[in-house]
Amino acid sequence: MTQAVDLANAINTFVKGCKTDGTWDAIKACCIMAAWDGLDGALYPLKGAAPTNFNFVAADYDRETGLVGDGSTKYLDSGRNNNADPQDNRHVSCYANIPDNANKILIGARIPETNAGGLEMRHIGYIYYVPSSDTGTFATAVIGANFLGFSRLAGGSYESRRNHVTSTIAETSGTPVNLNVFIFTRNDLAIKSDARIAFYSIGEALDLALLDARVSTLMTDIGAAIP
Repeated sequence: MTQAVDLANAINTFVKGCKTDGTWDAIKACCIMAAWDGLDGALYPLKGAAPTNFNFVAADYDRETGLVGDGSTKYLDSGRNNNADPQDNRHVSCYANIPDNANKILIGARIPETNAGGLEMRHIGYIYYVPSSDTGTFATAVIGANFLGFSRLAGGSYESRRNHVTSTIAETSGTPVNLNVFIFTRNDLAIKSDARIAFYSIGEALDLALLDARVSTLMTDIGAAIP
């Protein structure tokens, strides 16, 4: 009973904290894919639609660290269309445990053109993990558990956050594609992730540092509650 109470308190503290920070209303779709007793609970939405599960099974889920992909067949459809949020008022984020061994699409939608790798793509944006061996713009490795996100509130730039640091990136926005946002991949299913993801959010622009602090505390509290 104590563990259940501690987990419930952790989630309630997260929600109340987001409301205090002013980020709660901007979150339109969200899953905490940890803490719950079983895969069905992990895929029950905190806000918005429930994601559609493609090929995840009970053994892929850990209550403390989340849901792990296989880099091949497993992914989620968030059920939220990428064009549901304004072109210049949007965010996506996730909390992932990422091994430093391969490029990965963690969350996002397909863009209709080729573009360089990065944390956000010009037309939709998606979180694209670039390992330390890469020589591109985002060459800093993210190893272990980490919050990653982008938020756009201007046509000419967006903010990205990784390793608890927010950077402003000059990049012109474009018309969002009419496709759902996926987790562990994008809509073409070409690049799937084998990361372990414990949280994702989709919605309007928000303060990434504030959300990072809340999500990171949530994950710490969940870990403390589970023996």
